[in-house]
Formats: sequence, C-alpha cells, structure tokens
Amino acid sequence: MNNTQLCPKFEKAMQLIGKRWTGLILYKLLNGPQRFSEVESSLPISGRILSERLKELEEEKIVNRNVYAEVPVRVEYTLTEKGQELEPVIRHIQDWAMKWE
Repeated sequence: MNNTQLCPKFEKAMQLIGKRWTGLILYKLLNGPQRFSEVESSLPISGRILSERLKELEEEKIVNRNVYAEVPVRVEYTLTEKGQELEPVIRHIQDWAMKWE
C-alpha cells in the first residue's frame, strides 16, 4: 500500500468515531456503566440519534448493552474491551483540546 491510499480499516474506524456525538458518547462511557437517560441528559442529543449511535457502537462491539431483569427493566451501556482501548486516544484528544482554551 502506498502513502496515497487509506487503509480500509482505518477509514472505517474514522468514519465511525467521526460521526456526530459518537466521541462524546464514548467519553461519557469512560466513566463506567451508564443508563440511556444518563447519557441523554448529559448531552444535547435527541433520543433517536443517541439510540442510533449506541446501536452502531454495539454492532462494532465497542459498547455492550446490558439488560437487567428488574421492574422496571434497567438497561445500562458499558464499553467493551475494544471500546476501553479507545481511552488513551480520547484522553489524548481531551488534553490536546485543553491547550486551545
């Protein structure tokens, strides 16, 4: 592969995490398990978009959706091992962004 071609895996990863709200959702999940309503209330995002992003992240095995058999049903989202591997990247972006305040 020469330097003018993008690696398809890299391109796919950038398209996924580059989608609007995805990075902030991942950042929120770095703090541990979160209920849908917790993520939704912490970001200015519609429930429809949040649901869509979480499903995409779940399909890519970056996020786990855990359903607890309680009344009412409790659903929590956590980062998988693959998702947790993004932490240094996200923290580095956070550090970089803080330099420009």
